[in-house]
Amino acid sequence: MELQIAMDKEELYNEELLKSRKAKKFNLWLGMIGMFMMFAALTSGFIVYTASGVDKGIKTILPHVFIYSTAVIVLSSLTMYLAFKAVKAGQISKQKTYLLITIVLGIVFFWLQVEAWSVLFNRGITFVNSNASQSFIYIFTGLHLAHIIAGILVLVRCYLGALKNIPIDNNVFRMDLASIFWHFLGLLWIYIYVFLLLNQ
Repeated sequence: MELQIAMDKEELYNEELLKSRKAKKFNLWLGMIGMFMMFAALTSGFIVYTASGVDKGIKTILPHVFIYSTAVIVLSSLTMYLAFKAVKAGQISKQKTYLLITIVLGIVFFWLQVEAWSVLFNRGITFVNSNASQSFIYIFTGLHLAHIIAGILVLVRCYLGALKNIPIDNNVFRMDLASIFWHFLGLLWIYIYVFLLLNQ
């Protein structure tokens, strides 16, 4: 009887855990859709603004640093993929290595974006200037960087979990969510960069 009660409790716990994980993943996708819609609205606003003839677009060559930051975030997506693949195979040591590399690449991406701002500033292109279209560069990249910070924090949480040897199913689930979010941030940056290139 006691064994049956224990089995029922475990089954109930597993069902609740499964529901909780599904809800968390659903919320993540909902959040990413909201983020994409926000950036889509900003790009639409930029197009409408420049079409109005108030000014004639960005009218500046984007800093070459953006090319390097794009390469870094693409590479970080690859290392994140390898980290997730490693944890699914139970290779925790490899997971930690690739995850740490991904975190470092995320920090490098952040630094390169700030460096790009420095290049723009030295050209006299500031957030507030006579050509408001140029301010959009700071808006797009600044909002994306805010999400990158959130992404790095998520990766750090996964890394700390791996260090503490949390249960493998929890580890895999954390990495699953982190992987989806990090790849999304990479794709979002490519969307922003291509848009800015087409309008420079």
